[in-house]
Amino acid sequence: MPLPRHRFAVNLSMLFTELPLPERPAAAAAAGFRAVELWWPWPATPTPAARELDALRGALRDAGTQLVSLNFYAGQLPGPDRGALSVPGEESGRFRANLGVAADFAASVGCTALNALYGNRVAGTDPGAQDALALENLVLAARAAGRVGATLLIEALNPLESPAYPVTGSARAVELAEKVNEASGLGNARFLMDLYHLAMAGEDPTAAISAYGAAHTGHVQVADAPGRGEPGTGTLDVPMLLKRLEQAGYDGWVGLEYRPSGPSADAFGWLEG
Repeated sequence: MPLPRHRFAVNLSMLFTELPLPERPAAAAAAGFRAVELWWPWPATPTPAARELDALRGALRDAGTQLVSLNFYAGQLPGPDRGALSVPGEESGRFRANLGVAADFAASVGCTALNALYGNRVAGTDPGAQDALALENLVLAARAAGRVGATLLIEALNPLESPAYPVTGSARAVELAEKVNEASGLGNARFLMDLYHLAMAGEDPTAAISAYGAAHTGHVQVADAPGRGEPGTGTLDVPMLLKRLEQAGYDGWVGLEYRPSGPSADAFGWLEG
């Protein structure tokens, strides 16, 4: 049975990357989608020039696409970095410099979810000190998101691909979101449920959906596992999991965050059933 495309957001940091960034929203629209999501599009800087922000804003507008989720600055993605907010020194400062920029851009395009990646452990640095810094920065991120009416998303990655990243597994991410909510008093931090990362971490995605599908989840992302390709290229039953999410009461966006096996425009056949 075909899956309606209006439920899905195309991740323009993984799909349509054969095109320059300003051309990707139109390509997603041509493929039948009206919602998109992005990692922070300028990994080299947390504070891009106004003309770059304007160009992306105009591309989204002209394509008729809505940005539904945006990462805060997280360092070099794809690459070795996995976030900046728990990394002492310059990277933490860059994350803080990005908070207002990202929140204001999100507000200007109607984006209501901002994802804050935790960051890797740093050799020679006390993990407790990193966790304290992370909580401080996550509270600042919750306030920045709250100022523009957005949800703060907290994502669990998988230890196979991100061995130095300490937030793995749904329970850890949900616990962290609750801790941020308690510290900020805002209640706007939610779990970003990435079914690919859960599966690669050895977690049963169906159990995570049953535990956190509606009550704690603010956004969902999918890719097949292993390989992080489009559904049907691995062993993960993504259509079944999406049905489970619906049954659990989740009615939010589902981000298509996978690597296409060919041209991006041909990577959506699995939606036809």
